[in-house]
Amino acid sequence: MLGKKLVTAQKRGETRALCLGLGMVACSMMMYFFIGITIVPFYTKSVWTTETVCKVLKANIKDKVFCSNSKSSEDEEIFPYPCLQVWVNLTASGQEVMLYQTEDTLERNPKCSYVPDKLENSKEVKARIETIASNFKKYQTFPCYYDPGGTQTSVILSRLYPSKGLLFAFLWPTLMFTGGCLIIVLVKISQYVSVLSAWQ
Repeated sequence: MLGKKLVTAQKRGETRALCLGLGMVACSMMMYFFIGITIVPFYTKSVWTTETVCKVLKANIKDKVFCSNSKSSEDEEIFPYPCLQVWVNLTASGQEVMLYQTEDTLERNPKCSYVPDKLENSKEVKARIETIASNFKKYQTFPCYYDPGGTQTSVILSRLYPSKGLLFAFLWPTLMFTGGCLIIVLVKISQYVSVLSAWQ
């Protein structure tokens, strides 16, 4: 009687462990799919792939411009902010080009190097842009990214999805997939050992 209870408990434990392993594998596949349709297209679409050194030539704050969210045309999504324009000397080619914060900055407003998020406090936005401009004037040389193919003459300060960020995004689903497969393999080995012991 005790032996039957132990066998039943063992089978329940194996079933739960197997379900856990399959669940981890399924979740990792969903994470792979999500990363594949969200992050990977932005990474592959970016042409600013080569890192070089940029030297600041001038950093000026122009008159206020209006920024509108491309996803919405409502009035509350349009807000004014000072336009910061940073021109740099591209070490790779020696050209004088305009610097943008990320790929998204160029799409949102090609006239400005920095586009702030919508903030109700306009003084805070102005202070932030002035701080950024002073930092560019203080640190004249810094790494930046340019398009080696020449389709984009501008450069960006940082990529939205760099190679390290993409690898880090794939790290967690890979660990979950590996852990799920390991659990399944261990359950199958346990079942095989149990059957072999019973047969002997």
